[in-house]
Formats: sequence, structure tokens, C-alpha cells
Amino acid sequence: MGQMVELCKRIAVLAFLVCSLMCTGGCETIAKIFSSDDKESSEVAPVYFEPRVRPGIALVVVVGSGVTQPVTMQVQVDQNGDITLPHLLQSPVACDGLTLDALKQKLVKLYSEFYKQPQITVTFAPYDGKGVSPWGTVTVLGQVASPGPVNMPSTMDLTVTKVLQAAGGLRPFANKSKIQVSRRDKDGKKTTYTIDLVEIGEKGRIEKDIVLRAGDVVWVPETWY
Repeated sequence: MGQMVELCKRIAVLAFLVCSLMCTGGCETIAKIFSSDDKESSEVAPVYFEPRVRPGIALVVVVGSGVTQPVTMQVQVDQNGDITLPHLLQSPVACDGLTLDALKQKLVKLYSEFYKQPQITVTFAPYDGKGVSPWGTVTVLGQVASPGPVNMPSTMDLTVTKVLQAAGGLRPFANKSKIQVSRRDKDGKKTTYTIDLVEIGEKGRIEKDIVLRAGDVVWVPETWY
């Protein structure tokens, strides 16, 4: 009887040690699996919460000083993210990812070699909804007629229903109640929202039709029935 008790004690101790080892490495692994924070966020394109200069957009640059007439130039950002300002600068100016204010300060520094206290303004050229939007894009994938990027308007009021319309509408087997919106904040943390178009349409829950941000990804899954 005493040997049986001793054997049970040893088994209990062994089980305790095994569980401890599992929780030391295994519990952390399990926590990572169910964590909403994506550890590969460094590979995801940054999300800009204000308009940025990007390849393909057009800019209006006005350069002058207290003793010269201002010169207005409309230039387009090339695929390298550079602009070339004729008549004044001979070398391209790198501006990809800059805000308008940051680009202005950069140009002020460059033009200070030619003018005393240069006066410079930088604005986006009038945007007609075509080409590349300085306000970014939303990517629509899955069961839509035309998957791909959708330009963000200057009003920044692009909702889920609007972006689906811009993507050509839903395909016949699209799951209208399980649309996923994935979003990353400035720290790279991922948040996913589930959008139910049936609830928005039939029940008039327009507050569920969330306003999208540049960099969001909208996924329309396929229904299985």
C-alpha cells in the first residue's frame, strides 16, 4: 500500500513538471495564435491619416520672393517619388510620403540658395476622381465585380457601401452579412470589423456603414448556400 502511495506522489510531481514546461513555452505560443496583434506589421504598407505626396499625383507649386513675381508650376510626382521644378531647380526633389507642409519646408530650404526668404506654397492640383488620389486608397477584394484599389475622395467620407459600389457591386454569391474590414493603426495593430449589409439595408442601421480610412482592406467572402 505504501509503495502505491509513493508511486502516485511521483506521478503527480512528474505531471506538475510537464505542465510547467508546457506553460513556459506552449502558453505563450497559444497566446500568440489568438492575439489580434499582427507580428508582421512591419511588412504592411503604412497607413497615412492625412494626405501625403505619392507617385502619380499632381502638385501646384508657387515660388516667389519679396522682389520677384511668383512663378506657378503644376508638376506631377514621378514613379520614383520625385518632382522636377522647371526654370528654378535642375535636379529632382524627393518628396514621396511627405506632407504638403514638410515638402514646403524642404523647398524653402532649397530655394534659400537662390532667393532671400523665399515664399512658397504647395497644394494638390484639383482632383477629378481619376488617377492617383493624394488621400490614399482602400483595397477591395473577394466577391466584387472589379477587385482592386479604390481612390479615397478628398471629403474622406468613403463608406463600405460606397466603396462596394465603386468596385462594381457584389457578385451573385457574395456573402452580404460577413463583409470584413481590416485596419491597421499607426503602431501596426490590426483591427477587423464585420459589416452586415442586410442589417444596414433592411433595418436602416446606417451607423453600421462605417467610414473607411486610407489603407483599409475590404474582403467580401463567398456564401456557401
